[in-house]
Formats: sequence, structure tokens, C-alpha cells
Amino acid sequence: GSGAGSLVAWALTITDLDPLRFGLLFERFLNPERVSMPDFDIDFCQDRRDEVIRYVQREYGEDRVAQIITFGKLQARAVVRDCGRVLGMPYGQVDRICKLIPQNPANPISLQQAIDGEAVLRQMMQDEPAIARLMDIALKLEGLYRHASTHAAGVVIGDRPLVDMVPLYRDPRALLPATQFNMKWVEQAGLVKFDFLGLKTLTVVQRACDLVESGRSIQIDPSAIPLDDPASFSMLTRGETVGVFQLESAGMRDAVRGMRPDRLEDLIALVALYRPGPMENIPRYNACKHGKEKPDYLHPTLEPILKETFGVMVYQEQVMQIAQVMCGYSLGQADLLRRAMGKKDKSQMEALRKSFVDGAVTRGVDEAKASHIFDLVDKFAGYAFNKSHAAAYALVSYQTAWLKANHPVEFMAASMSFDLANTDKLAVFRQELDRLGIRLLPPDVNRSAASFSVEYAPGEAKGAVRYALAAVKGVGQVAMEGLVAERQARGPFHDLGDFARRIDPKQINKRLLEQLVKAGAFDALESNRARAFAAIELLLAEANAEAEARSSNQSNLFGAAADRPKLRPPMLTDWPLTQRLQSEFEAIGFYLSAHPLDAYAVALKRLGVLRSVDLAQRLRQGGATRVKMAGSVIGKQERTSAKGNRFAFVQCSDASGVFEVTFFSEVLAMCRDLLGSGKPLLISADARIEDDAIKVLAQTVQSLDAAAAASAAGLRIAVGDEAGLTGLRDIMAVEQKGRGRIVLDLRLDIETRAELQLPGGFMVSSATRARIANLPGVLEVQEI
Repeated sequence: GSGAGSLVAWALTITDLDPLRFGLLFERFLNPERVSMPDFDIDFCQDRRDEVIRYVQREYGEDRVAQIITFGKLQARAVVRDCGRVLGMPYGQVDRICKLIPQNPANPISLQQAIDGEAVLRQMMQDEPAIARLMDIALKLEGLYRHASTHAAGVVIGDRPLVDMVPLYRDPRALLPATQFNMKWVEQAGLVKFDFLGLKTLTVVQRACDLVESGRSIQIDPSAIPLDDPASFSMLTRGETVGVFQLESAGMRDAVRGMRPDRLEDLIALVALYRPGPMENIPRYNACKHGKEKPDYLHPTLEPILKETFGVMVYQEQVMQIAQVMCGYSLGQADLLRRAMGKKDKSQMEALRKSFVDGAVTRGVDEAKASHIFDLVDKFAGYAFNKSHAAAYALVSYQTAWLKANHPVEFMAASMSFDLANTDKLAVFRQELDRLGIRLLPPDVNRSAASFSVEYAPGEAKGAVRYALAAVKGVGQVAMEGLVAERQARGPFHDLGDFARRIDPKQINKRLLEQLVKAGAFDALESNRARAFAAIELLLAEANAEAEARSSNQSNLFGAAADRPKLRPPMLTDWPLTQRLQSEFEAIGFYLSAHPLDAYAVALKRLGVLRSVDLAQRLRQGGATRVKMAGSVIGKQERTSAKGNRFAFVQCSDASGVFEVTFFSEVLAMCRDLLGSGKPLLISADARIEDDAIKVLAQTVQSLDAAAAASAAGLRIAVGDEAGLTGLRDIMAVEQKGRGRIVLDLRLDIETRAELQLPGGFMVSSATRARIANLPGVLEVQEI
């Protein structure tokens, strides 16, 4: 909010920005003419927000502190689901109906709008009386209050027990009571509202500082870092903003590249300008900043006010200062002018214009010029931004940029730790680690923490990020914290049996262990994942037996715990690479140790395939819109258009990241079987940038295996013993004929090495390559 403009708040360290240096106005926060109560919107580290609320309770009295109630309304999807449940309709049927109702939290549509816009929904209502009845009842109930909950951040504090001022509501699941008046009415009842917000970014900053201190013994005070760090601004100018607060979106990356910031004031302006309306001023700001245009200060007296933003009006504070300097307003009167301009009351605007122009004329400004400036200020005031707010956010943006530029490993580990459950975001961070040249080590029950951590190899200065155990799907934070606590207390686990005997069986189950095996977390104890997976039932039995022995205090004659035979997993061949990677994907949400497309590296180059990470740059440079892309299908959502045609959004993964392809009805009908095959695909598509998002529209699709085999030159296979030759002979005897060559690199002993080519040609598919690579005695398989 506007509290950052208060010098008193800065002196008391409520805020971290010197308002004098950055031109933040106290009168925007509080002035004699202000009628409403000023308030601070305070962001706290999200992990410790509850501490602040408990402090307020202790300081002012538990009976004087409460949260603010909110009332949840029956919106389009919710009312259909509730009515369907009460009418006893099958869940699947109601779910199909709900999926036809668009959901956009930022701009929710009504149920009637959904019906008008979806032909399939109207047809269902005509064909089935039960659905027509459901929708009729839902339309009548839509918009009614459904339940009470509490405001995400709002807290009120009274100067006397709250029951003397407002009725209270007690949610059995909440720590605090809530007012029965909502946010709109609670202030009118005489209560002061505070926003106690939990901001994840502040927690990320603190976590990164803690990791730097524990790993490198360097103490960092985020409020004391230099605000002119060249490395930070250089990184921002390159648009490398993944993880940087407020600057992560594709549009913001383009904006920051165009601005080329070199001071904190630029970031403050960018935060204020990057919104609908003001955004159109970004090109002019940049052109003036880089000397391509001359700033227009409107009048010589306004140059000191507009110089910082190169003649572009950006902030509400500038509106106030213009009225103060040009017309002789007090800053309190100028704040009233700003508020009135925002409301656009026609009759009030005429009176304001007269006082503005008259004040300017008395100070020697031409009347026509003063009227023109009033029009410009009036137009701008409707979407001007609060500079104090923008400055506070820009400071946090800069702090995250500084940490990323100067301590990238620790910053990335901290950022990933607070998106444990967001697989899509973790995949983006993983791509950024690859770009930065930082290793992402796999999860390991003997090395990983519950959160992402930093690990240094001997002699390694840079460090690597170790994958978090709690980021594995379906394992849970509490269980992983218990596992790590056991390891820290009694040392690393020696083998699977030792692991089973030391863990608490109440915190683990079959699903949890399966996910850890699939993710590779047990590789240090048993590298053969097929054996580890098959031993899960044995592990659970061992864990339960050991727990029972501990609880009954069972001991042998010598007073030691009863010995049990060593746990022996069944003897099995390890999973082939394809199954290993697919299982890893299921447990982690993306391919970590390798990618199925890695086996096609040479073929992809030969076929002219574009990596998904390079697509945006190709399009922005004006490259061809028809592109070839390759990927494994990881998700698909089919939809029906208003005309009744089927189309699909298909999520694909390649070695550089994840991308989405739209399939319209004709292409979808031809390739539906391929999309469900689980095999990598070669997609020819039209690509374009639309509203800062990349749109990829499929034109043709084929199996990557077939495309690679058709263009393949062949394989070079290094064989180390006769067993490898025997297995290779059996595979090639049944392999289809084609154009691919097979070259054998024989390394049968230290002194003997020979190379020969098998007669004829073969279809060299990835499946064939995988079978050959898994043969005992085969040392290496390379595409040629």
C-alpha cells in the first residue's frame, strides 16, 4: 500500500525503503484531508505469518482480535455440482456437464452465459429431462451464499472486546473468531482492518540466505545489499528472470529486455507500467531512456517531477506533485484531486478543472496550456499507480534478482523448495538450472532433505541442487521429514533392510515406497529398480515386524534386539531404459535423469527438429512459422467446439522442456491412435506468438521411430565379449530390413579390436536400440 511513503514507518523499520531517496510521499498515506483510515498492507514470510497473528493476540488481547468473514457464493460450476449431488445424479454425468462450463476465476461467467455459449450443453438439456431439471434448479440458486469462510489476509483489532462492537462467528477449523460483517461493512462498524499477507517470495529470500550461510559461511542481510549491482542488472537486461519476483512472465521478460534497467527506479517504473492501460507507455519510456526520443515535460516547472520517468506520467504521486507545483495545492488537497479524477464524476470534474487552471494561471502558466495539462493528468489519473506500492515490490524483485545473479545455486534451491507440489513450475526451474549449468542431482534417501538443498562435491565451488524427497509425488512432507530426521540421528541407511527396520511404519505405505523407487531415491541402496520395486512388500513386513518388536521390547538372551535374516530382494533383470524413464516421469512429473528423446539426438538433428526452448526466440526473430518439433505426450484434453467439432490440447515433453500443441478436428481424427501410444512423435506445426503466449497448431504427425528409422544412417555397437555377440545375433535375425547400417566395434580383449559392418540394411528403431543397449556384453550404442 501507500505506507512505504511514511518516513516514520521507515525509521521504525516497518518498511525497508528510504522514502526521501525514492520520492515517496507521506501525504499519499495520511493527510489532514483524508476521510478514510489509512492502512498498511504488510507482507510477511509465509512460514511465520501465524507467529505475527499470535503476537497481535497476546499484545492486544484475544478478545480484541479477529479475522474477517467472507461469504462463498454458488457460482456456475459449484451450483451444478451441489444440485446434482442433492438430486442423486451420477457423479460422472454431473462432472461431464461441469466440464462444459468454462472456468475463469479472474472473470467468472454465469451459468446462463455458459448455456448460451455451449451447443453441446443445450443439446443435453433438450435430450435429457433430468439434465434440463438440474439446470433449471441451478439457474434459480446461482448467486446465493453457500458457506462462510475467512478473508485470506484481513485481521481486525479493536480497542475493546469485539463482542461489544460486532457479532462474531467461530469456525471450528480456525484459530481466530471472525466478524460476521464482511470486509465492506466491518470498517464502518468502527474497526481498523490490517492485511497480514503471507508472501512466498520473502520466504524464498530468507531460505536462500540461510543456504548461503550454511554452505559458504557468508551472512547476507537482504535489506543491506547494494542497490547498484551490475551483475543483477545485466542478468535482467538479458531477460533471465525465471524465479525473479514480478518479472517472470513472458511479456514481462520482453518488457525488461526492452527497458534494459540499470537502476532500481527503472524496476519501480516497470512494476507500475506493466498493467493494462499504462503498458502502452512502456515503448515511449524506453525510447526516451535510451535517447531515441526527447522527453516531453509539458511545462518547465514539471521537469523535476517527470525527469525520473523521462516525461512519462507513471505514478499517482506525480499527479499530486503536479497539482502542488503548478497550482499551489497542498499535498492533502492534491490527494483529494487524484481520488476525484479516478472516479470521473462529470460535474465534480468541471469544478476541479476551474480550480486547477485558476491556480496554474496565478503562477504564470498560460490558461490553454494549463487546461491541456489538466486533460492529460485527468486521463492518466484513472490508471496511475501508487509509487510507494510499486517501490516496495520492486525492491523485492531486485533482492531476488541479486540473489540469483550472485548466489544462483542457493536461490534456485530455495525457489524450488516453495513450489514442491507444482510440477509445472519445477520443470521450468529444471530447465533454468540446465541453462545456468547447475546440476540437479536425483532424490536419494541418504542425501536428500525433505526440501531442495545444495550439495558441494569435493573441490567443487559452484555446488549442485539435490532433489527434494517431499517433491516426489504422493509421499508427503511429514513422512519425508521423519525419514530425514532418522537419518540425521543415526546415520545413513546401509541397505533396504536397514531402511525398513529404522523407519516408522505408521508414516509409510506401499504407494509411498513405490514412488520413491520409481524416482530413483533408493538407487544408492539398490541400483536395480526392478528388484527394489519387487521388494516393497518385504520392506513393509520388515518395518512392521521391527516396530512390533520395539513396542513389545522383545530381546534375546544377550539383551540385544532379536536378529532377523538379511532382507534379500528377488533376483530380477533391471527395468529397460524406457520403463525406467516412464516410471521416473510418473513419480516426479518430468524426466530427470535422462529423456526418451536423448536416444534420438542424431536423428533429431538430421530431421531439423527445433527444441521447445528455442521456439520463442525463433518466432521473435521472425523465423519460419512452420516448424518441426518432437516430444513424448504427457497430457491431453479434448474439447468440443461450438460447431460440434472435436479438438485437443496436447502437452508434450522434449529434452529442453514442455510445450503444448493444438490439434483441430481433421488432424486429431487422423492421429488419435498415435497420441495415445505413449511413443515419441514428430510433429510438423504452424507456430505464432499471440498475446505473449506461443500457439502451436499441428499440421501432420508421425511416429518419431518411423521418421528416425526412415532417415537413419545406422548404429555403431561396441561389444566387449561373446555373450554380447550372441544376443545381438538373435535380435538382428528378426529385425526388419531397411536402409540402416550396423557397424560392430569389437573389443573382445585389451589387445584385440576390430570393426566390421553387418551385410544388408536394417530398420533401426529406438526399441531395437534399447534392446541392444540392455544386452550383457554390449558396452556402447551410438547412432551414425
